[in-house]
Amino acid sequence: MSQVIRSARQLGTFIHNERANRNLSQQALADLMGTGQKTISKIENGSDGTKLETIFSLLAVLDLEVHLAPRSKGGRSMGDIF
Repeated sequence: MSQVIRSARQLGTFIHNERANRNLSQQALADLMGTGQKTISKIENGSDGTKLETIFSLLAVLDLEVHLAPRSKGGRSMGDIF
């Protein structure tokens, strides 16, 4: 499955859904990462200030990876781009 993510909120929603699909609580995921439940909550809510290393650790725990590609702009409104 591939997902286009263009904001912290979209990433947080995606991570929330992946966590829920794996029947993990925020605390269980935090324990797997060696961090606190509040960190998971902040990421899932799209809060600013999360370190990239924390995001990459979270993605690794969920067995996910990042693929970068040029942004497609055809037929989208400015609200869809940002």
